[in-house]
Amino acid sequence: MDRTTAYAAHTGIAVPEQHAAQARGRRGDRPAPVVRDLRERAGRTPRELDFDPRDVVAVTGLPGSGKSTLMRRVVRGRRVDSQDTRDRWDARVPARVPYALYRPLVRLAHYAALRRALRTAEGVVVHDCGSQPWVRAWLAREARRRGGTLRLLLLDVSPETARDGQRERGRGVSRYAFRRHRRTTARLLGEVERGELPAGCGSAVLLDRAAADTLNRVGFTG
Repeated sequence: MDRTTAYAAHTGIAVPEQHAAQARGRRGDRPAPVVRDLRERAGRTPRELDFDPRDVVAVTGLPGSGKSTLMRRVVRGRRVDSQDTRDRWDARVPARVPYALYRPLVRLAHYAALRRALRTAEGVVVHDCGSQPWVRAWLAREARRRGGTLRLLLLDVSPETARDGQRERGRGVSRYAFRRHRRTTARLLGEVERGELPAGCGSAVLLDRAAADTLNRVGFTG
């Protein structure tokens, strides 16, 4: 079985040499970030990703890129997905009530569930929409408090593929919101490709659709 441990530089998952050198130049003696690019490696991508139980793993990408689907299929352990929270509320609220009216309650319930999960001693996988920088900063602080590190799984799919995913699930986002997501995701992707991870983030794994489909487990060992 092809198994990849994704939580420490000494495991052999190395940032490209020029990226590591740039990172050391900026960060002094702090460890360089670890970036694993699994895109365009058909048939040669790992089936499993393992992280330290103290870590927090954020799955990010465009709306419709397959974050929720991936999490439901492969996460072994505690996962916190805002889509799950919305589904629970949708089942309880009468269909005639527009989602916009109870969206703040869904978000409050999601963040409350996330806070509870982060206070446990278990590894946590979180759905990260990417449009709220303060959320990622919060996740990084909580990971440090737990003695772990924030890790990113970044789904890199085309805007067209993401739009198709939205249509398949019957829940699209507005053009304005999608443009905003495209800008923030493109910026994050460019930074990760250069080895410039968000503050507090120790590693990132880049996945295209084929690499995501190959995965059958994201879990925690230690």
